[in-house]
Amino acid sequence: MPDLLRLLLTLACTAVVLWTWQRVHHRSFWLVAGYPLTALGIRASWRKVALGCGLTKKRARWAFTLTPGALISTGTVKVRRRFRRVAVDTTPWMRLPLPTRHGWRVTLHLLEGQIPDDYSQVAERLAHSWGVHAVRVSSPRPGRVVLAATIRDPLVRVDRLPPSDELLKVTVGRLETGKPWVIDFRTVPHWLNAGATQSGKSNLANALIVGLAPQPVALVGFDLKGGVEFTPYAPRLSALATTRAESVGLLDDLVALMLERMGLCRTAGARNLWQLAPAVRPVPVVVLVDELAELYLMADKSEKDEIAHTSTALLRVAQLGRAFGIYLFCCGQRIGSDLGPGVTALRAQCSGRICHRVNDPETATMTLGDLDPAALASARAIPAETPGVAIVASQDGQWYRARSFHVSETIAEHAARTYADLTPSWTEITAHAPTTEFDTADLDELLTA
Repeated sequence: MPDLLRLLLTLACTAVVLWTWQRVHHRSFWLVAGYPLTALGIRASWRKVALGCGLTKKRARWAFTLTPGALISTGTVKVRRRFRRVAVDTTPWMRLPLPTRHGWRVTLHLLEGQIPDDYSQVAERLAHSWGVHAVRVSSPRPGRVVLAATIRDPLVRVDRLPPSDELLKVTVGRLETGKPWVIDFRTVPHWLNAGATQSGKSNLANALIVGLAPQPVALVGFDLKGGVEFTPYAPRLSALATTRAESVGLLDDLVALMLERMGLCRTAGARNLWQLAPAVRPVPVVVLVDELAELYLMADKSEKDEIAHTSTALLRVAQLGRAFGIYLFCCGQRIGSDLGPGVTALRAQCSGRICHRVNDPETATMTLGDLDPAALASARAIPAETPGVAIVASQDGQWYRARSFHVSETIAEHAARTYADLTPSWTEITAHAPTTEFDTADLDELLTA
């Protein structure tokens, strides 16, 4: 009896030590204890998992088989071995699983006739088979597929990261891989951000304002909610339009500013703003648009010309503004093709895509549908209990689940007031811009060149 009690106490102490180790320092526990057992389990179960998910192929193999022979006088069948070709299920060859920060990844060699999409279609089945949160599929080179498994959702809690020191680069959150979620306007100049109410769309705009406020850039706002979103940040905004009429005038200023910078670059022999000398380089302009649909909605035919003018000017800024230091970040609850061809054309110019939880599938399709069907499915599966979670088309050509830091309106207002002295005057920015109406024919020629 004492020996049994001693054994039970030892097991209990071991369990307590392992549980405490996992809670205190999960990373070392995972590498030392969790990963080796997980890797062995993955390799041992791979054949059964591949068969269940339909990832095997039938191949002919030579093997000894038991075949019935002649009937003996006793009434039994004489069975003998025979060497012949039989069809067997072949599984893709799996390398040794490697540990990651939030799980593990493993490389598979594709069988003949297989493509990475075959594995993407069964990613959810693979996740359930291995008991993990999610499995992501990528293909680093032809003939290879990498399965990245996440044991638990890393976006349940997102800790703040240090801000970026580079111009026009803002760290707004964290990706599901554990890496920082960075919005870099120099690399991806124009962004489309879709999301329903309370999905985290406005929080992302707050994070962007907080990150850009201390930088030497001009912020321009279009707030079609009557100014309730961006007016508290007015001390750091060089210009703000709160109605469609004001938006038309501000867009005309942006087009004129673009033409002025175009002439400056042509005179200096530069292809873009960043090839100019720092002493003569104009300040970059980041345009924040809230409620994009309000720029395209038409109550009656009297607004048709105004909407057409607004759509054309915004599209021209998107098509030509990147080279001249004008960047767009467009937000909206509803982004659909029913708003007109102008929205579809604008979407084509926005290579950066962010889709929070949306109320209708068309908005998710408009935002992510031309990137990856799997990204579209993930966007529609975002629960309402996780505000700030979004599907992001990254600058590396992949898509990721991400979550932005929680940045309250109070923090964003404080940043706007703190760095108000860095706000460039819109009058000074547009002082050298052409005051006459821009030549539509010249712009059309530039767009089709």
